[in-house]
Amino acid sequence: MNAPFKTDALPQWRLDDLYSGREDPRIEADLAEAERLNRELAKLEGRLVATRARPAELGGILDRAIELYEQSVNAMWGVGAFASLAASTARDDAAWSKFEADLRARSAQIAALSLFFTLEINQLEDGELEAALRAHKAAGRWRPWLRRVRAGRPHELSADLEKLLIDKAPAVANWSRLFDETLAKLSARVEGETLTLSELLNRMSDPAPARRKAAAQALARALEQRGSTLALCLNTLAFEKQVEDRWRKYPDPAASRHLANEVDADAVAALEAAVVDGYAAVSHRYYRLKAKAMGRDHLDHWDRNAPLDQAQPRVFAWDEAKGMVLESFQALAPKFADTALTFFNQPWIDARPRPGKQSGAYSHPVTADRHPYVFMNYMGERRDVLTLAHELGHAVHQTLAQPLGTLLADTPLTLAETASIFGEGLVFEKLLAESGKAERLGLLAGKIEDGINTVVRQIAFHRFESRFHAARLHGELSPDEIGGLWMEVMGESLGPAVRLNKGYEHYWAYVSHFVHAPFYVYAYAFGDLLVRGLMEKRREDPKAFAPLYEQLLAAGGTKTYVEALAAFGLNPREKAFWAAGMKQLERLVDEFEALV
Repeated sequence: MNAPFKTDALPQWRLDDLYSGREDPRIEADLAEAERLNRELAKLEGRLVATRARPAELGGILDRAIELYEQSVNAMWGVGAFASLAASTARDDAAWSKFEADLRARSAQIAALSLFFTLEINQLEDGELEAALRAHKAAGRWRPWLRRVRAGRPHELSADLEKLLIDKAPAVANWSRLFDETLAKLSARVEGETLTLSELLNRMSDPAPARRKAAAQALARALEQRGSTLALCLNTLAFEKQVEDRWRKYPDPAASRHLANEVDADAVAALEAAVVDGYAAVSHRYYRLKAKAMGRDHLDHWDRNAPLDQAQPRVFAWDEAKGMVLESFQALAPKFADTALTFFNQPWIDARPRPGKQSGAYSHPVTADRHPYVFMNYMGERRDVLTLAHELGHAVHQTLAQPLGTLLADTPLTLAETASIFGEGLVFEKLLAESGKAERLGLLAGKIEDGINTVVRQIAFHRFESRFHAARLHGELSPDEIGGLWMEVMGESLGPAVRLNKGYEHYWAYVSHFVHAPFYVYAYAFGDLLVRGLMEKRREDPKAFAPLYEQLLAAGGTKTYVEALAAFGLNPREKAFWAAGMKQLERLVDEFEALV
């Protein structure tokens, strides 16, 4: 039996290459510089409209203005990233929460100084703007950023109303803060131990059924106790969104997310339809087969991600995980491995779980003139190795796009998940290739479950959000009503072989995306099925694929998802594209069925 996994030696990041602490004088200096740059930009107010008939002059002013805007963003976002990164490992520290909240308010005041800028850009007609970009060649490089600014043109409000929303934003964000702090303080006693949220979720993959059940029930009780607070956060933020969406004339609650992602609503609808059509052949069938493999008539919800037998699962030491990720990235292209290696050699990864650290994982890009940071809670399981690959995929992507500058490197969510999910896929292929026959069934089960969690579960989350926001239009929902929607949607996606036991109705409450980024979740399914298409292209011609893939990542946000995928001969606007990805998942279930 494996010894208990020790986390003491896992890496923790150091943020002193950003700032040495809350009192670092460079923080105030950078905020002052951001304010100076915004005031300098404010001197150009009215100039874009005044020179609209003189293309060369307008182009020069536009180029200078966007440069000032990007420089101010770099100064302000660097401080913001420091506050967010530091607070995410200390959610139990009131001083960091105050620092983050105060900074958010200060940043909003600074940003308001240049509010006129994008509004004035959108007063220009398409022909006037294009003539200016042609007349002043240097300004032409900003076309992709301007495309994204212009996309919001139909939904902009008056300058005064836009400023009001900026001024209100820090107060609204405190509802997200309350949600985070409530979950960060969540703990439960299980078999004589006090477990955090991350540890409770991790325990539900334990080989022992009794331990999984105890953790699941303890988490349900802990969430139920906090349900009214968490429901209030969700209801309040949904109402805030409702009001803003109404003023901005968005046709539905997901529309602003589609706009930010530069994705067509019909592409997302095609994705959702393809996944829902595949429920029966993928998730329903897999869970029925898994129950059979475990000698059961059905699975309890805490068995979804359980190992197939009660043997202790393999534990991966940190150095072992590091080696697997680097070897997998190297097989794609040396540049990917070399970039990832930098994050291991520098104190840029925080992997050690500890009290006060929030759950989850991310790679924070900061700004294009600073390196990203990787955040996760590593516990030595196979899925933690894949999470490490996922976040380092993000980090490599963010690093490759840095030469574009902060504004152009910023990638829509639909493409931002590409490198991360691709990284996971590379590592899984390595795991599978090195497995023996006895280990293969478990690995295959894990891969299918990862696919279900990334595609089926995230589309179910998307459908839950859609139903919640539709219901919220008619008034506030109680925790029980929210739980009812949750049970309905999750039951549809998981199928009859999974029993949603008492207490599962509270599990919506720990999904932070519902609060922090409404309608974000479909991007995971979008990215996963998109990557399945890319990986098929790699299998066809690995040598030709690598440079095209590097170009896709290095392009950051300069191309739309349709343009980016055209080079590979892929069309994500067609339902058939997404259905092909679901067919790949179905084939994995076929293989699993043959082994069972």
